[in-house]
Amino acid sequence: MSRDLDRIDERILEELEADGRLSIVDLAARVNLTNTPCSERVKRLEKTGYIRRYKAVLDLDKLGASHLTVVQVSLTATADNSLDAFNAAVKRIHEVESCVMVAGAFDYHLTVRTRDMAHFREVLGDQINKLPGVHQTSSFAVMEVVKDEGRFRPRQA
Repeated sequence: MSRDLDRIDERILEELEADGRLSIVDLAARVNLTNTPCSERVKRLEKTGYIRRYKAVLDLDKLGASHLTVVQVSLTATADNSLDAFNAAVKRIHEVESCVMVAGAFDYHLTVRTRDMAHFREVLGDQINKLPGVHQTSSFAVMEVVKDEGRFRPRQA
């Protein structure tokens, strides 16, 4: 956490991360400020990039994307241009929810959202396995999501 943020800024970030639709009035009450200073702090947090954007958290089961699979990807080479080509191409696959490069026995860790196993098989065969430089993939169907808050919580001093 940057030294530019004080405890009130951290509380504002926590509250907005939990509910990005909070009004300034409600947010100010939750962080014990009046409206104008709270609004100024939020604008500063947005301008300085601590708040990059606001978004809705969707119910993926209701949207027909309840099947989650973790895919480990190994590349044939990891020179800069190979990584760049893979990175650019994987961003174009709608079903890839996240893609992180990792150090270890494989190069990338993907989470893939699909309707069902048949749909995942299509995405794997028609798109993921055809990404630039893919040598091997290993897939793991997720049986249960135990924790997926996707939230940052500053450590209390």
